[in-house]
Amino acid sequence: MSVDTPRRIVLLRHAKAEWSQDSDHERPLAERGRKDAPVAGRKLVDSGIVVDLALCSTSARTHETWKLAVHEMPKRPKTVYAERLYEASLGELIALINETPDEVRNLLIIGHNPGMHALADALSASAEGDTLARMTHGGFPTAAFAVIEFSGSWKGVEHGVGKLIEYWTPND
Repeated sequence: MSVDTPRRIVLLRHAKAEWSQDSDHERPLAERGRKDAPVAGRKLVDSGIVVDLALCSTSARTHETWKLAVHEMPKRPKTVYAERLYEASLGELIALINETPDEVRNLLIIGHNPGMHALADALSASAEGDTLARMTHGGFPTAAFAVIEFSGSWKGVEHGVGKLIEYWTPND
């Protein structure tokens, strides 16, 4: 695959989780999250994006979100569970993207805020229609996703490299 081939990064925030006094890492999805995650999966399928590789945080709520969302997809992409995604900073998220093999065209990351919102914001130099305004105004609620398109190698992903082409929330 040529590095000039348009690539997409899909950033999916985990669905709504239960609040717990126990470990944050082990929090399961709330009932609303179990309803929203498959809807997000169907919306991704409807967008026509075929995910080649999914990187998922190791938390219980991201695992459960991915399990429910991927069930809606016609073909399960290769999935890598990465401890580094849990509580990852913006710099750590970009470093993780930079390690993506160039044969991957569409990358999905299932993670947490504030990282997902910060990454979508940082990578998006421009946007289709009102997507950036909606994301800026609405934040990045649970089960929301953003799709950023760029050309070039994954190693070249940095601030301002992409265009926000889609932003969806369960309230849309």
